[in-house]
Amino acid sequence: MQYNFPETKIEFLKGVGPRRAELLAKELNIRTFGDLLQYYPFRYIDRSKFLKIAEIDSDLIYVQLKGKIVSMETAGQMRASRLIATLQDESGTIDLIWFQGIKWIKEKLKIGEEYIVFGKPSIFNRNYNISHPDIETIAESQQEVSEGLYPFYSSTEKLKSLSLNSKGISKITKTLILMAKSSIPETLTPEIIDKFKFISREEAILNIHFPANAGILQKATVRIKFEELFFLQLSLLMIKQIRLTKTQGHRFVIVGDYFNRFYHEKLPFELTNAQKRVIKEIRIDMGSGKQMNRLMQGDVGSGKTLVALMCMLIAMDNNFQSGLMVPTEILATQHYDTITRMLDGLGVNVELLTGSTKTAKRRQINEDLLSGKLHILIGTHALIEDTVQFANLGLVIIDEQHRFGVQQRARLWEKNSVPPHILVMTATPIPRTLAMTLYGDLDYSAIDEMPPGRKQVKTFHYFDSGRLKVFAFMKKQIKAGRQIYVVYPLINESETMDLKDLQDGYLSISRDFPLHEYAISIVHGQMKSAAKDYEMQRFIKGETQIMVSTTVIEVGVDVPNASVMIIENAERFGLSQLHQLRGRVGRGADQSYCILMTSHKLSADGKKRIETMVRTTDGFEIAEADLRLRGPGDIQGTQQSGMLDLHLADIVKDEKIIKVARDIAIDIISEDPLLQMNKNAKLKEELKKIKKVKGNWEKIS
Repeated sequence: MQYNFPETKIEFLKGVGPRRAELLAKELNIRTFGDLLQYYPFRYIDRSKFLKIAEIDSDLIYVQLKGKIVSMETAGQMRASRLIATLQDESGTIDLIWFQGIKWIKEKLKIGEEYIVFGKPSIFNRNYNISHPDIETIAESQQEVSEGLYPFYSSTEKLKSLSLNSKGISKITKTLILMAKSSIPETLTPEIIDKFKFISREEAILNIHFPANAGILQKATVRIKFEELFFLQLSLLMIKQIRLTKTQGHRFVIVGDYFNRFYHEKLPFELTNAQKRVIKEIRIDMGSGKQMNRLMQGDVGSGKTLVALMCMLIAMDNNFQSGLMVPTEILATQHYDTITRMLDGLGVNVELLTGSTKTAKRRQINEDLLSGKLHILIGTHALIEDTVQFANLGLVIIDEQHRFGVQQRARLWEKNSVPPHILVMTATPIPRTLAMTLYGDLDYSAIDEMPPGRKQVKTFHYFDSGRLKVFAFMKKQIKAGRQIYVVYPLINESETMDLKDLQDGYLSISRDFPLHEYAISIVHGQMKSAAKDYEMQRFIKGETQIMVSTTVIEVGVDVPNASVMIIENAERFGLSQLHQLRGRVGRGADQSYCILMTSHKLSADGKKRIETMVRTTDGFEIAEADLRLRGPGDIQGTQQSGMLDLHLADIVKDEKIIKVARDIAIDIISEDPLLQMNKNAKLKEELKKIKKVKGNWEKIS
């Protein structure tokens, strides 16, 4: 049978079949031969080396042992049941524990037989044990051991029940590689391979799975990481090139009366040098005749909204309309209030469109849009409804773009035959390495300077045992006329446990801040919009002194009088979310404070997050720390088109490879913008395959 690597369905591989194929797809997203070839081992060990049980220490991540099973028992009942097998060698004993797959393991193990065990040691009651180890008989091990390093693959309990543990995955991978010899196509050009002395792709795939030694494993790893990062960069640069060569944009050549009157008469404070630089970059883009596609990032309070407003005034000076799309009604209303206040007296027509806008008002907005009478429309996803049609849409600004799906954003581009200029804003600082990787198709501007006179928020960490001190501080601040946020974690809006935390917290605060003396708002995601807005407005107007909330206030609440942010269970938040929450205070003239409350049980990562927050308010430094702590695994959600699909490369650790890959991609695109030269045919073919798998969103930021 002829196989079309790598698209052949995995069920046709010997040893897989329909049942295993279904589970591989469900558990590991392995659907094709190509998917399996790219499911790389997470660790390698020299299976000729064994440790004595007595030699195990806490510095060892994984251990390989050889010994006999001397006892076996099942403890606990129902869901709490577990299988405990004791392994013994000449130096001592260790417990092997299974919480799942107990029946299958129990049938496999025999008391008195010798086994090879591989796993991660942990300590319980001062004794080491290994949970869910890989375990095989000496005979099984001898059948599999080769002269090289032995790969270990991540698996799941469901896959293990079908014998697709690490060893099982290794077995079907070896079968595939033997079949695939001479069928794994080269993807890089001879010039790139020669320049970096890369091994072939076939050699790299073979040796990433079954390396003969550490040296060849290193060569295979570098080759595959480069390939992943190179094609990611090439894809992004090609998208950018197509936009620059094929997508025309409106030419904004006039900086006229609206912009100049605002600058000279209405500007609330002197622009920072960073704001001036970014406005200049945007002006050049919008005057080029090409469609602008720019990411503007800046820390909370750096003045992004002011820059966006001044860009909308340039659009007005050139007789174009602008749309500002934001993720929540609260944020839309806040932007509307801020912008209308700043533009008062300039004759600019600004309207607000959200899900709550009444039918008659919507009709009027649509008429004014089509007649050109309406200059700036601010709103939520209501802006992309089919009934909303602009007369001459020239600029679209998207705030907190990660909260909109790609298809939602795409509908805005379709409002005009000539696509509008696109400015994407984010208050989540992105390390430059990540920005270069995720947003290589966008031009990039950073407002990396705060307005003068803005006081830094002071951040403190208290354990739960210090709560009375925190309550005393809150009362002192309220007496001075300030307002306070108290935020509880809510990982999922349906999690009753988290909602209980919020309700318990509200009751606790109500006891110490009795309602006849203090007024408290409560806001969470399960409330109806009207009730939520009512409570928000009470706080914004100063009718309540304390707002007890979940993270619904992370983006979009601007209360200058709120000077204290208390974050409960702060260890349960990521760094970027803690930074966003802290950004809700420090917006007025008074000194502001952020208090991080945690239990005494803090993980190593939790401690680092808290220490980072207390040490610095620099969003870029926090973003770098966040990236180091989380690694790239959690980042994929920010690239909603699925462009970032790295199996082996690590955008934290592989910064040097990213730079080299990007430099090579830039050189190629500079010489051959559309990859039309014969020498680049292989690269073009690979990009077509990537586009087929990942979709085509060339005009979308």
